[in-house]
Amino acid sequence: MKLYISTPPHIRTNKDTKRIMLDVIIALLPTTLAGIYFFGYRAAIVLAVACVTAVLAEFIWQKLAHQPVRTGDLSALVTGLILGLNLPPTAPWWLACIGSIIAIILVKQLFGGIGHNFMNPAMAARGVLIVSWPALMTAYTLPSVFPALDAVTSATILSDAQVAANYTYMDMFLGNIPGSIGEVSKAAILLGLLYMLIRGVVSWRIPVVFMGVFAALSAIFTGDALSACLTGGVLFGAVFMATDYTTSPMSRLGQFIYAAGCGLMVALIRNFGAYPEGVTFAILLMNIVTPLLDKYIKPRIYGTKGAKKNA
Repeated sequence: MKLYISTPPHIRTNKDTKRIMLDVIIALLPTTLAGIYFFGYRAAIVLAVACVTAVLAEFIWQKLAHQPVRTGDLSALVTGLILGLNLPPTAPWWLACIGSIIAIILVKQLFGGIGHNFMNPAMAARGVLIVSWPALMTAYTLPSVFPALDAVTSATILSDAQVAANYTYMDMFLGNIPGSIGEVSKAAILLGLLYMLIRGVVSWRIPVVFMGVFAALSAIFTGDALSACLTGGVLFGAVFMATDYTTSPMSRLGQFIYAAGCGLMVALIRNFGAYPEGVTFAILLMNIVTPLLDKYIKPRIYGTKGAKKNA
């Protein structure tokens, strides 16, 4: 029997990795169903391929590496689902496969598995796909329940002002707009956030500060903060990706700085960069900053008031 020594308080909880991942999956169900409703069976195929490939990639890697198989903790399934939700409904099946393999093997397993990756696996994979196949990653379809195979592609609201003029705030909120599978319905994303807050899976700090800073800067840069918040994947990123346990800071102050940095960089990239959407690169850059925040901003040890100065 091993003896574990740690500082108090000694908190006992039944929230293991599998329980947390299951809560995240439940929180993702509204936006998953909304994406399938608006984009039809093609969205369901993309999501299924991304999820199955992620789980198989982790299983095969751990078998070949003679490691304990941990696919039962559902973390690979969550990674595949989040990646799939970040893909356009027109994405070919092989693109989803490559993205899931990059996320699981290159970003997660090569760095030691769950809890050791320094970047969000789904975000890192999406970044690679955007740089490698930009045309495929921006080939969106107009929302239509169970569209035909030859559905018309459209630019996003972010990249085309004429396209944006065709949609109301309610369209943007409900999800009746072009975009990635999981980013279009803000109502579904907020429903998932509410569930995770009630379950205690995430704190309000990162998503609220992220969106608050982004909204404030968008109001300054464009004069329309509401439209900026309801378009693109900023809300999905703030709720489901910036809040990743492994790649976000541990301290409260660190989380505030991290979230504010994400909001700042998304606003800067959107308004002054070459990409109409900057969520992926903003979160990845702040993932890199997280170890520094954890190093220099340490949580106070329970029961102490700080070191006393020598007389």
